[in-house]
Amino acid sequence: MKILIIGGNGTIGTRLVEHFEERHEVLVAGRNNGDFLLDLTDIESIKEVLESIPSLDSIICVAGEAKWDDFKDLSEEDFYIGIKSKLMGQVNLVRIAQHYLRSKGSITLTTGILADDPVIKTSSAAMVNGALHSFVKAVALEIENELRINVVASGVVQDAYVKYKDFFPGHNPVPMYKVVNAYARSLEGKGNGEIIRVYE
Repeated sequence: MKILIIGGNGTIGTRLVEHFEERHEVLVAGRNNGDFLLDLTDIESIKEVLESIPSLDSIICVAGEAKWDDFKDLSEEDFYIGIKSKLMGQVNLVRIAQHYLRSKGSITLTTGILADDPVIKTSSAAMVNGALHSFVKAVALEIENELRINVVASGVVQDAYVKYKDFFPGHNPVPMYKVVNAYARSLEGKGNGEIIRVYE
C-alpha cells in the first residue's frame, strides 16, 4: 500500500514510519518538515498535498493540537485551538481525503485516553477527543467508495511518559509496540467505525 502518515516525525509517527515502511510505501507529511508540508488547519494545504499524491491507499493522522490549561483560565479562543486543529483538522482531512483515496482504502485518526479518562487541565482536549469518537462512528455509516475509517486512542505512550507523567498520576505508560499494533489493526485489518483503545 501507499500510505501517507501525517505527523510522521512526531513521537508516535516516527515509530509508525519505522514499522510500516518495512512492508509498504510510506510518505510523511508534517507542518514543518517531511516529504510534504501540510497544515491541518488549512483546507487548501490538505487539498494541495492529496492532489499531488497519485494512487494513495491510506492515511494515518497523528497530528493536531489542543490547549492544556486550568478550566478557569481557558478562553473561548483557547478552546478554538483544539476545535480548529485536532477536531476540524481531522474532520476536514476525512472530508477531503474521501475524494482522493483509492477504493477500499482507509483513514486512521488519532485521539487519546482523555475522551474516557480526563485529567486536570484537559477540558478542551477531552472535549475534542470525545467529539472525534462520535464523528468516526457516525461517518463510517456514510463514507463512500468502500473506504474504512477508525480512530486510535492511546494512553500516555512510553516514549512521552517522562514529559507527561506529572499530568497523569497513577497512569501506566503504554508500550510503543501496543500503540503501533493499534494502528496496524486499523490499517491492515477490516474494522470500520472502530475506536481502538490502548490505555495500558
